[in-house]
Amino acid sequence: MKKIFVLDTNVLIHDPDSLFNFKDNHVVLPLAVIEELDRLKSYTDERGRNARLISRRLDELRKKGKISEGVPTDSGGTISVETRVKADIPASLVKKTDNEILSVALGLKQNGKERVFFISKDINMRIKAEVLGLDVQDFEKAKVRFEELYMGWREIVINDELIDEFHRQKKLKPLEKDLYPQEFVLLKSDINEHKTGLARYCPKEKMLLKLKYDEYSPWGLQALNLQQRFALEALLNEDIKLVTLLGIAGTGKTLLALACAMYLTFDKEMYRKILISRPIVPLGKDIGYLPGTKKEKLYNWMGAFYDNLEFLVQSHKNAFKNERKLKIPEAVDSLFDTGKLEIEALTYMRGRSIPRQFMIIDEAQNLTPLEVKTVVSRAGKDTKVVLTGDPYQIDSPYLDSSSNGLTYLAERFKGQEIFSHITLVKSERSNLAGLSARLL
Repeated sequence: MKKIFVLDTNVLIHDPDSLFNFKDNHVVLPLAVIEELDRLKSYTDERGRNARLISRRLDELRKKGKISEGVPTDSGGTISVETRVKADIPASLVKKTDNEILSVALGLKQNGKERVFFISKDINMRIKAEVLGLDVQDFEKAKVRFEELYMGWREIVINDELIDEFHRQKKLKPLEKDLYPQEFVLLKSDINEHKTGLARYCPKEKMLLKLKYDEYSPWGLQALNLQQRFALEALLNEDIKLVTLLGIAGTGKTLLALACAMYLTFDKEMYRKILISRPIVPLGKDIGYLPGTKKEKLYNWMGAFYDNLEFLVQSHKNAFKNERKLKIPEAVDSLFDTGKLEIEALTYMRGRSIPRQFMIIDEAQNLTPLEVKTVVSRAGKDTKVVLTGDPYQIDSPYLDSSSNGLTYLAERFKGQEIFSHITLVKSERSNLAGLSARLL
C-alpha cells in the first residue's frame, strides 16, 4: 500500500534530493512550503542555494503535468503541491507557516485512505504533529547510528611471542579478518598487560605495520595519549588523503591538525598552502554585522586557530630563525604574510578547485552531509583534507549527533584506503576543561 509523505521545508533545505527519496510513494508539499522556499531563495548561503535548486526541480516537474494533481517520478511515485486540503487545528496554535503545513498533513490524514507521514527536521514541529495525531518521522536518509560509529582503532590481545615478532619485523600478519583499511590497532600481550605495540592496517600489504610517525613532534607538539599518537600517524601519512577527528572539547583535534599542517607545509614543503575554514554558526545570539575586510571579519570566527597558532609559534624553537625579536602576535601575522596560510569562509568554497593544499575544516559537526560533500569535493590533486569536530556540540537547529555531516562522512568513508578516522576520548586541555566536558 502506498503512503503519503508530507515534507516540511527544512527537509528540502537539508537535502534537495529528499524530494525523490521516497520510492513509489506519494510526496506532498503544502503550498506554504513553496512560500517558504520563495522567501529563502534570495539568501546567499547554502539555504538559499538549496531553495533555488528545489524551485528549479519543481518547475521541471511542472512541465511534465499538473503538479497540483501529482506528477509521476522515475521511481514510480508521485509528487504534488497541495492547495486544497486543510484541517482545522487547535486555536492555541497561532496562524503561522509551520502550522499551515501541519494543517495540510492533518487534512490529508482525515480525508484519505492512505497512511500519512509527516517528515521534518524540526523537533518542535515533530512534537506538534504527534500531538495532533500524525505519524511523524525525522528525515533519516543521511543518518548514522552514532552510538555504533566507527572509532578508527581497536584493541587486540595476541600471543606474547607475536608481540616480540611485531617489534622485530615492524609488521605482523593480522589474525582478525574484519580490519578496515587504515584502522589503528593497540596490540596487547596475553600474559603481560604492559607489553604492547601500536600498528596500522595497510590494505596494500595486508599487514599490520608499526607506526612510523607517532613519536614525531611537529612544531614542538607531542602526542599525550594513545589516540593522539594514532592521529599523528594519520595526519602525517601522505597516502591518507582524508582524515576525520572526532572528540570532546580539549582532546587536541584542531591543534594536532594545525601542527601537522604547519610541519608538512612550512618545514617539509609537501603542500603549497594551508587552507583553514569552519562553518559560520554563532553560539548564542548573533552580535550582527562585523565591520572590516574579510580577514578582519573572519578573525572573530577563527579565534581558535589564532590561539593554536600562537601556541605553536611559541613551542616551535626553529619557527623564526631570523625573526626572534618578533612578538608572538606579530610572528603569527608573518605566517599569513608568506601566503602559505589562508583562512577562508565556507561560503566562498563552492566552485573552487584546491590542488596541493592541506585543508582543515574545523567544527564540521555543524555541516550537513550535503555541505560536507561540497567541501571535500573541492580537493584537487595531492590535497589532504582534515575535518574536526565534536558531535556533542552542535549549534545547528536541524542537526544532531547522528545526522551531521562529520559523522556521516566518517561512516560513509569507512573502508576506503585513502581515509582514516580517529575518535579522541581524553581531554588534555586542562583538568578544568576535562571535568567540564565530562560533568556538564
